[in-house]
Amino acid sequence: MGISSSHTENGIIEVTVDFPPVNAIPARGWFELAETITYAGRDPEARVVILRAEGRGFCAGVDIKELQRTPGYDALIAANRGCAKAFAAVYDCEVPVVAAVNGFCLGGGIGLVGNADIIVASDDATFGLPEVDRGALGAATHLARLVPQHLMRTLYYTARNVSARTLLHHGSVYEVVPREQLDEAAREVAKEIAKKDPTVIRAAKEAINGIDPQRVHTSYRYEQGFTFELNLTGVSDHARQAFLDGNHARQANDS
Repeated sequence: MGISSSHTENGIIEVTVDFPPVNAIPARGWFELAETITYAGRDPEARVVILRAEGRGFCAGVDIKELQRTPGYDALIAANRGCAKAFAAVYDCEVPVVAAVNGFCLGGGIGLVGNADIIVASDDATFGLPEVDRGALGAATHLARLVPQHLMRTLYYTARNVSARTLLHHGSVYEVVPREQLDEAAREVAKEIAKKDPTVIRAAKEAINGIDPQRVHTSYRYEQGFTFELNLTGVSDHARQAFLDGNHARQANDS
């Protein structure tokens, strides 16, 4: 449980997220993920990193329960900084990052996959930013890398989700496969890249980042400033508690 990494064939490193039940990542987990991806990219034997997850979904974002049970703003600051470091680690990884997305990809999950180089998704995968319903902002920077501008705004304001097939249509998802074939599909893409000259691929990654028209690190941190401002007003705390209360009520009805 937590963040783990494993070396597979041909210089492919798989980094796995596993925080049951829904991969809502605590603050320490974001920092750990950042460190794991950074070290994977620096490994001289590495050629590709696959970012994947165990369980029901790829990522449900930050751990809201952690934010609610921690007095003051320490947990919020840690989550903000951890997310920024994890997203940056994916973007700055010295080798290409292939994101293998299963189930739901929400909140911070969008930050991870939006900064990945290639996205492969299962046919049950959905993507969305429920931030406005949680009294927060953030990762519009990364959602804008997945869908056109006006669709991004619609999804952001409404907190609606889109399917993997919608992103396939827009060209941000490379391939959609049955869930049981997801890991193999990601590995097939990774193997193709791993066959290339590693010096050339590392140079290509740096070059592509260098010509990117969007400064993802600074734009995301700009968004986070508004999240902190909303928390100072108390709006965010009420929104998060309403979300947790709603979850408890649904669980009670299901039992």
